[in-house]
Amino acid sequence: MSILVAEILGTMLLILLGNGVVANVVLKGTKGNGAGWIEITTAWALAVFVGVVVAGPYSGAHLNPAVTIGLAAAGKITWAIVPEYLAGEMIGAMIGAFLVWLFYKDHFKVTEDEEGMLACFSTGPAIKNTFSNLMSEIIGTFVLVFVIFYLAGPKLDLIGDVDARAIIGLGSIGAVPVAFLVWVIGLALGGTTGYAINPARDLGPRIMHSILPVKGKSDWGYAWIPVVGPIIGCLIAAFLYMALM
Repeated sequence: MSILVAEILGTMLLILLGNGVVANVVLKGTKGNGAGWIEITTAWALAVFVGVVVAGPYSGAHLNPAVTIGLAAAGKITWAIVPEYLAGEMIGAMIGAFLVWLFYKDHFKVTEDEEGMLACFSTGPAIKNTFSNLMSEIIGTFVLVFVIFYLAGPKLDLIGDVDARAIIGLGSIGAVPVAFLVWVIGLALGGTTGYAINPARDLGPRIMHSILPVKGKSDWGYAWIPVVGPIIGCLIAAFLYMALM
């Protein structure tokens, strides 16, 4: 188990269960059809819990480029290992999205709601407004990363052959607090854009949506917002954290 493999597996599980609950709620004919926002936000929080449990001991379970970049900007990890994290997060997100499609393949076939099917892969705004949508992603990600800084200690002992610098992140604070953090962000701040707060979580599955035989467009005109917004948000969180140290 390396950083790359841990991030692939953790992010894969995150997306499989997170996007899986969206599919269960919105696709036609599922047992959970129409369950609503509470089920979606709760399952996403528990999906984070699962991903962190698996990847935490080996990579710190960032599972999110915004977390990785934020930690690097604050000097918590070296920039040299950032590409390995980003690669694992993107690959894992794409594999997870593929598994969601494979699992719900029959329900995708009978569903006519193209917007709903896209939601099983990536996020989208409730009301399209570029500035407001971008601000939603910036603020949501700021809360995520800023709180992580205060939950994660700056130093850890070595675990096996893994450098301690590599395991500072979500895995270092335990899975339960992270799940609660993501849960409250979803409940309080998720209603405007679907709270991507994670570039890989949105971009990887959106790429898979454009490749797989799913009806509808992938809305690439919006796709930059859940990538750029979280990156801006994590940098603001990192700079404010360093200013307050």
